[in-house]
Amino acid sequence: MADEKRIDKVLHVWVRLIRAQDSVVRKVEAAVKAKGLPPIAWYDVLLELSREGGRKLRPVELEKELLVAQYNLSRLLDRMEAAGLIERVACPGDGRGQMIQATSEGRAMQKRIWPAYRDAIAEHVAPDLSEKDLEQLAKHLGAIGGYLRPGGCGN
Repeated sequence: MADEKRIDKVLHVWVRLIRAQDSVVRKVEAAVKAKGLPPIAWYDVLLELSREGGRKLRPVELEKELLVAQYNLSRLLDRMEAAGLIERVACPGDGRGQMIQATSEGRAMQKRIWPAYRDAIAEHVAPDLSEKDLEQLAKHLGAIGGYLRPGGCGN
C-alpha cells in the first residue's frame, strides 16, 4: 500500500512537471518569436557550438547536449544551415562523417537572441519564487534528472 501511495505521488509530480515544462517553453518561445527572432532551439544549438571558444561537434554529440528531440535535429540543422548560421564540415579522419560549427552569422545571432531569451526565462520561470525556493527547486530538479553539468546551466 505504501508503494501505491508513493507511485501516486510520483505520477502527480510527473504530470505537473511535464505541464509546467510545456507551459513555460511555449511562453518563452512566443516571447522570443514576438521579437522577430528564430526559435529557441536555434539558440540552444548555437550555445553548444560556442562552448570552449567555439567548437565543432558531430550531430550525435549535439543531440546528447541539446534540449531538442533527436528526430528533430536533422531538420533543425538543415534550416539553420539554410539561414547561414551553421555549416557542416568534413570530420577529420572520417571522410563520411560531418561536424557542425557556427558561422560568424550564427555567433552574431546567438548574441541577438540571448537578451530576449534571458528576459523571457526570467519572466516565465517561477517569477514569484524566492532565491531560496529557486535554489531548492534547482536541487530537486537536478535530483529528478540525475543530470548536472559541472560548471554549466545544469547546476
